[in-house]
Amino acid sequence: MDEYQIVELMKDWFRKDHRRWYYVRYYVLLNGNRISIVLPPSFHESNRQGQISDRIIGSVYVFGMTVGQITSFEFPMFSNSMEIMELYVYKRGYISVDQLHGRYPLPNLKYFISGGRHENSLAIELVDLDVVANNLNLPKIMSSVLGSKLFGQNNMERDELYKIKDQVLSQKLFAGHTWKDAKQIVYQYFDENKRDLSKEVFKISVAYQQVFRPYRVVYNTKTWQPVLM
Repeated sequence: MDEYQIVELMKDWFRKDHRRWYYVRYYVLLNGNRISIVLPPSFHESNRQGQISDRIIGSVYVFGMTVGQITSFEFPMFSNSMEIMELYVYKRGYISVDQLHGRYPLPNLKYFISGGRHENSLAIELVDLDVVANNLNLPKIMSSVLGSKLFGQNNMERDELYKIKDQVLSQKLFAGHTWKDAKQIVYQYFDENKRDLSKEVFKISVAYQQVFRPYRVVYNTKTWQPVLM
């Protein structure tokens, strides 16, 4: 499936009804060679019956407006640590105890899509979950936390998920900074105007690209055409 097709679909949905796009999850459904958007109520109803879990190829988490916060526009993946880990858990065959993403695994889940709107621009980033997981050392961390459970019960407790998250976030993968510290530095630069951090932000930006490998498109929300950033 072409990444550009999926991003364009996200853009069209946002353009059509952007007032609903505020901290809401959507799912990308593959029907043959066609893709469509599934809203959470429809997803959970179908998922309860085991009808669509193997046809979900992506999850969407796009902010309707970043409320003046430039960081979420420039680095949307930094705001989605828990979502990325939860989705990878489902992809690997586990189910969180609260069934946040349904009662069945999502074995064909491939993409996570996130972004945000700032002023007259909408940024959408799409990442490959396997690529991101490997760069975050998620498979190894999951093995160390779950141990023998890898070969048994597939329900995952929240405390297990939090242990995985803590280990992932404690790594210094962003130019010598942890996830949280890197996010704070870019926030200080973009949203608090601390321009003396420019060199550090540049290094973090390079590391961000290396870890997430995002396919990114920025649209002008007046013309809805891609723009160069």
